[in-house]
Amino acid sequence: MASTASALSWNSSTWLKNPLNNYNQPTKFSDDRMVCVVVAQKKARKLRKIILKEDVAELGKKGQLMDVKAGYYRNYLHPMGMAQIVTPLLLKEMKIEEERIEAEKKRVKEEAQQLALVFETVGAFKVKRKGGKGKQIFGTVTAQDLVDIIKAQLQRDVDKRIVSLPEIRETGEYIAELKLHPEVTAQVRLNIGCYESETKFGHDHWRNKMCNFLKW
Repeated sequence: MASTASALSWNSSTWLKNPLNNYNQPTKFSDDRMVCVVVAQKKARKLRKIILKEDVAELGKKGQLMDVKAGYYRNYLHPMGMAQIVTPLLLKEMKIEEERIEAEKKRVKEEAQQLALVFETVGAFKVKRKGGKGKQIFGTVTAQDLVDIIKAQLQRDVDKRIVSLPEIRETGEYIAELKLHPEVTAQVRLNIGCYESETKFGHDHWRNKMCNFLKW
């Protein structure tokens, strides 16, 4: 019994001095018994590469690629429909869709640039208003007025929400802006004038005179 304890003490001290050389190696006692040293290893962390199908608070935005714990994906993200596993086929489809979106953005921008060129070369749009004292006009000119004129002269539909007009209270030439695209703005000239009187006294004056004459 004493010899066994002595052997165990000697082997333990030897293993402690040279731990790297004794992993998983058997220790032999004097009475030919063998003892194996078991070394515990840290469990490997399993991750999954995913893509988010929607915004997830404190995790990421829709379309974002990331690595998450396998359990988090399996127990929460996947059942809730928030993410899916990334595969080579999915990456290929994502690339094709990204290229399609970029091509569409380019096409929309080019169309806006062409339309801006039309607006800027067509000349000034003429707007008539009833005249007041001096250069003043009655009322004002609105975005809807400009939209209607563009439709009548160019057969183009324009959303009045993209129209920016200065305040117009007098006759003269003004510049309006059309925000056709986040990166494209067209400048449009407006020529504001007054209706010309038919005669010195006006049409209504002579019509009343004629009615009174016929009654007489």
